[in-house]
Amino acid sequence: MNRSTALRLASASLAALVVASGTAACSSSSTAAAAGSGAAGGTYSVWDPYPQFDAGSAWVKLLDSCGAAAGVKIKRTGFDTGDLTNKELLAAQQNNSPDVLIVDNPVVSTLAQAGVLTTTKDNGIDTSAVSPNLLAAGQSGGDTYGIPIGANTLALYYNKAVLKAAGVDIASVKDWPSLTAALTKVKTAGKKGITFSAIGTEEGSFQFLPWYWGAGAQLTKLDSAQATDALSLWTGWVKQGYAPNSVINNTQTTSWQEFATGQFAFAENGTWQLANARKAGFDYGIIPVPGMTGGTAPAPTGGEFVTVPAQKQTGRYSVSDKLVSCLTSADNSYATDTTLSYIAPTSTVQTKQAAADPDLKVWVDAVKAAKGRTSDNLGTKYPKISEQLWTAVQSALTGSKSPQAALSAAQSAAAQ
Repeated sequence: MNRSTALRLASASLAALVVASGTAACSSSSTAAAAGSGAAGGTYSVWDPYPQFDAGSAWVKLLDSCGAAAGVKIKRTGFDTGDLTNKELLAAQQNNSPDVLIVDNPVVSTLAQAGVLTTTKDNGIDTSAVSPNLLAAGQSGGDTYGIPIGANTLALYYNKAVLKAAGVDIASVKDWPSLTAALTKVKTAGKKGITFSAIGTEEGSFQFLPWYWGAGAQLTKLDSAQATDALSLWTGWVKQGYAPNSVINNTQTTSWQEFATGQFAFAENGTWQLANARKAGFDYGIIPVPGMTGGTAPAPTGGEFVTVPAQKQTGRYSVSDKLVSCLTSADNSYATDTTLSYIAPTSTVQTKQAAADPDLKVWVDAVKAAKGRTSDNLGTKYPKISEQLWTAVQSALTGSKSPQAALSAAQSAAAQ
């Protein structure tokens, strides 16, 4: 996939957004020394999933400045996201956790259930300004674990020239019937309809969720009539040639590459493709993923949470709180989220982003309607549900099962 921080369980995700740099590293002994230093002054350790940022990057400079403001030095380590969860679980067993941990939002509930993280009540982090739908991704069992550093999500990019040639007014695309009608016109005009990622991984589930939730389906009941409606939509598009057979194996990267040929009317993709869209060589626009009967469908959120792992020396939390508050302050949030192609987690900064870049307005609206994959108290159940969901999508799109049969099998497997 192309650096979707929303999908860090599948792969790393920021290098396409910024200039890649050398990987920072530190030994376990240096981390241990950092974790063992005193609460007043000393060194505080920060682990993040941005290994592409080196010591001269704006991100690391921000960490250092927040440390200086708190009167401490920062020992920062950047891990690949695929390694970060296991590294932290092992560190917690060894009483060697970092003071601040920045981690992909679906992982928060896993670490919370393992007893690795402190709650915002424990560490005093103020989350009152954060949009509730974004904060929900870091909540489990009635508690909140950390604060989002930013969010990204999905929407529909469209090629203005392709739609114009097909006689489609984008303003008419407001729900599933009108979108399908537009695809019909595009195909009749000799162009291609829509591309997306339906690969059998978390990316496939991530891209299907706006349609799934947009039909009113719930992840606790994979075989509902609403879920069948959503999968039937995708299956119908492939059967009718409105979407290519390649979606079955498409990652978000290859799906974008298809759209970049200029032959497709629509592409479902994320905030992180905005820079590539501007270099595509054709006029484009963006609309939210429409719900089945209209409105903006809830799309899944990507992005990380800044958390405070549990420490034996609880006196360290006061400084950790200062570090987290500094990293997520309005001014720093604006700069960081602009760099990462994220939408800020607070309405104040979102407004500032949209004013500075009008192209971000549709993304701000999409993020406001979005929801976390582990929301609705799914927590650690989500990965198991997601696997069954993407399996059902694959079964239906390949024609091995009907949408209803595929989802019934998914529900039975998820219930076990």
